[in-house]
Amino acid sequence: MKTIKNNGVKIAVIGGGSSYTPELMDGFIKRHKELPIREIVLVDIEEGKEKLKIVAEMSQRMWDSSPCQTEVRSTLHREEALLNADFVITQLRVGQLDARIKDERIPQSHGLLGQETNGAGGIFKALRTIPVILNLIVDMKKLCPNAWLINFTNPSGMITEAILRYGNWEKVIGLCNVPISAMVKESRILGHTPDELNYLFGGLNHFHWHRVYDKNGQEVTDKMIDNIYNKEFGIVKNIHDVPFFMEHLKAIGMIPCPYHRYYYRQEEMLQFATEDYETIGTRAEQVKQTETELFELYQDVNLTEKPEQLSKRGGAHYSDAACEAITSLYRDKKTYMVVSTKNKGALPDLPPDCAVEVSSYISASGPLPIAFGALSPAERGWLQLMKNMELCVCEAAISGDYGMLMQAFALNPLIPFGERAREVIDELLIAHKKYLPQFSATISALENRK
Repeated sequence: MKTIKNNGVKIAVIGGGSSYTPELMDGFIKRHKELPIREIVLVDIEEGKEKLKIVAEMSQRMWDSSPCQTEVRSTLHREEALLNADFVITQLRVGQLDARIKDERIPQSHGLLGQETNGAGGIFKALRTIPVILNLIVDMKKLCPNAWLINFTNPSGMITEAILRYGNWEKVIGLCNVPISAMVKESRILGHTPDELNYLFGGLNHFHWHRVYDKNGQEVTDKMIDNIYNKEFGIVKNIHDVPFFMEHLKAIGMIPCPYHRYYYRQEEMLQFATEDYETIGTRAEQVKQTETELFELYQDVNLTEKPEQLSKRGGAHYSDAACEAITSLYRDKKTYMVVSTKNKGALPDLPPDCAVEVSSYISASGPLPIAFGALSPAERGWLQLMKNMELCVCEAAISGDYGMLMQAFALNPLIPFGERAREVIDELLIAHKKYLPQFSATISALENRK
């Protein structure tokens, strides 16, 4: 780290034209005394060229109004950004929001849940993204072999799994803002600040549980569950606030991730998603409108800080996760965070070499997972089912094997498996054929059949 500290840090942001980027800049500016950033290079593709320019100019204005001398550059050439980078952040969306709209609308048109990271939509987002991320890893091995990859691209857990398993790249941390939001909101329920409670998370990205303890070491999870509906709690922007059954929570003895609503209240969540699909549009269509408004704001030459409207995008605490992870790696702070990383025995119900989302301390050598312990039968069954579904998705993304993709669909609890599921697979394959070259032979056969 000595060379980095003498010369300053170079950060490459893959998907730099994202509307989230000003949130990222804000987090780095707040940490400028701990993290001396020399330059930030924002990278995007030709289709995102206009947004990249707008975001880069907005980002530079933010830095220019700060006490720092950090340069923000933009490029369409990934190799230029990666060369000698110290940290690489991935926040890309293969196919942009139009692809997400297809992920959500096509399953819904067949009566299945359409959601970005769960069900059929989440599977297809992974299929498009994993090959792109693995190509990035090939470039990193040549151009910045000592860099850490900080992944915020969804589905974050499956992306991290693919990087570890198929990319053979250990220096990766998968991030999500959901655990941070939970800690901030839940602490208010008991009249505390987040640092006055201790949290222990275990599971998979968008499929974890957690326990809560006070500073005396006493578990207060039950107390949190008792009060969880008595005060304003709130959840992430893209999830309908359908309450869990209290008796179910008591039996679990842990607090589920907000995304568990898609599994624990599947019937109601599908109903809400269907109503949105038929009226105001899917979440992706709503986000597209928000993004249009954000980019209009970003073009204001007088705007030098992230606008309040960015909170509507659903990225609360994004900068806290990404920027603090990098700062802790750089400073060896051993900050407590919840990250996707190699299991290493933290969850004994899963293999030690698979990716899990667990409480960890972030040191200069990477995440140090905290043991969560074995789960009870119901949660163990859920966890193992979901992890094996993820492994099938990763294998299908690499191989382009249609049968393996069907295996992933058959395992996914949100997909009734039968002819309807096969129709969804086929329609999504054709809809995304530009971004699924590994399935080109299958897609050609499907198109010829039609």
